[in-house]
Amino acid sequence: MAQTHGKRYRNLAEAFDGKGVFSTADAIALVKRNANAKFNETVEAHIRLGVDPKKSDQTVRGTVLLPHGTGRLVRVVAFAKGDKAKEAQEAGADQVGDQDLIDKLKAGFSDFDVVVATPDMMAAVGKELGRTLAQKMPNPKAGTVSANIGNAIRDIKAGKVEFRLDKSAIIHTIVGKASFDEAHLAENVVTLLDAIVRAKPASAKGTYLKSITLSSTMGPGVKVDPNRVKATA
Repeated sequence: MAQTHGKRYRNLAEAFDGKGVFSTADAIALVKRNANAKFNETVEAHIRLGVDPKKSDQTVRGTVLLPHGTGRLVRVVAFAKGDKAKEAQEAGADQVGDQDLIDKLKAGFSDFDVVVATPDMMAAVGKELGRTLAQKMPNPKAGTVSANIGNAIRDIKAGKVEFRLDKSAIIHTIVGKASFDEAHLAENVVTLLDAIVRAKPASAKGTYLKSITLSSTMGPGVKVDPNRVKATA
């Protein structure tokens, strides 16, 4: 069944050339103009890559600390013991514990966005919460399994985001809020794209950045010219 959009969305989409491609600055200006909902919309980036996600040597995944953060309040739970638990608390974790926290999540607690853990906790967390956490399971590649758990939590709270390829060879992630200055959003976008380019698999051939689209939560997508982005970077 084809997706239909409301009058507001259609009016926004018809107000600019939806088939055209824009510079990063012009695209961000359009996204901000279109973000006229009654809340502070999130600005999202959708990047199609020239890789084959079915090949294990062409997966793209990593993390990047956005220079101006995400604008979101991120709730972090941390699995740690002893001094590391104290370190996690001091770094701003919203919930800290070991077996008691595992039991709390098994009982249905889900008021969190990111899960971090020290390496010594991963065996118990994986065994008892593997299915419950699913994609939120702590992972070294995402920086959420770390002996330096305090630094990991501070980075997440400051605006560290994970990017990962989906089955359609597209990365979906956030780059800030519509209330951000255009220059700050542009810096976040360029920082994200730089990290994705650095994560390019050695086996990937041809054009790597196939398409880039920016949008707000309730607004239409605006295409960014990948060649102009690369020239800027």
